[in-house]
Order: sequence, then C-alpha cells, then structure tokens
Amino acid sequence: MNRRDFMRIAVSTGTALTIAPSALRAVETPVKMTVYKSPSCGCCKEWVKYMEGQGFSAAVVDMNDLSDIKRSSGVPIKLESCHTALVDAYVIEGHVPADLVKKILAERPKITGLAVPGMPVDAPGMGNGKTPYDVIAWDKAGKTSVFAKR
Repeated sequence: MNRRDFMRIAVSTGTALTIAPSALRAVETPVKMTVYKSPSCGCCKEWVKYMEGQGFSAAVVDMNDLSDIKRSSGVPIKLESCHTALVDAYVIEGHVPADLVKKILAERPKITGLAVPGMPVDAPGMGNGKTPYDVIAWDKAGKTSVFAKR
C-alpha cells in the first residue's frame, strides 16, 4: 500500500486520520538488510525470521566462510558471531535485537555497528529466557562500548 492508496482509503471511509510521515514510510517499505550466514545455521535462520517479523526485509546470502565479509565490514575478531548483516550504513554482528537496530537507524550514532558476540542462549533467534547479555557498539578505530544490556 502506498501513501496515495492510504489516503484514498481514509477518504472513502469518511474518516479523518493524522498519520506521521515516518509511519507511512514504515507501511510502504520495510527496512532492507543483507544477512550473510552459513547455509546450515538454524539460529541464523531464526534471527532472520525474527527481524522480518519486526519490519525488516532480509536478503540472505549463504556462505560457507564468512571471514571475508567480517573483515571487509570491519567486525573486530573479539565481537564475531555466527552471522553478519548490513543495514543502511551499519554492520550488525550476531543476534542483535531489532529495537536496537531501529534505534541506531533513527539516531544515527557515529559507530560502525552493533554486535552480540558469540551466541548468547537468550538473544533473539536463540531462545526466550532471561539470561543477560551485552550488545556492543564499535567504531572505525575498533573502540568498543556497551550499547545496551539485555
């Protein structure tokens, strides 16, 4: 549905609606990302399904060796996980929650990306428990900081 279709629906029902332009953009086009993952990794597939359920559109590239994409994207070795996603100007490494990806897209911090190192048991795509983990931000110089605690 595009903006014109939405406005036509609102007019034909006789309903006056005020919709923020950002809401219309969200309806019109999901946020596109490219996810590089191993073809046999089940948790990566689950993370992609989770992200698609949160309004992202994922183009999946299955690769047996992700080291080249991780190096060319600037992922520090200590932050590596099982998959690497590129979304807009950011790198998303591992099982990063969708709300944090949306946050950096909205706020545009001067970071290279976000990572959930390793494969925490309760990160999105992994499980639904309460085991805490950190989401790490890093910049071009490789400086890291805790972006969020989950």
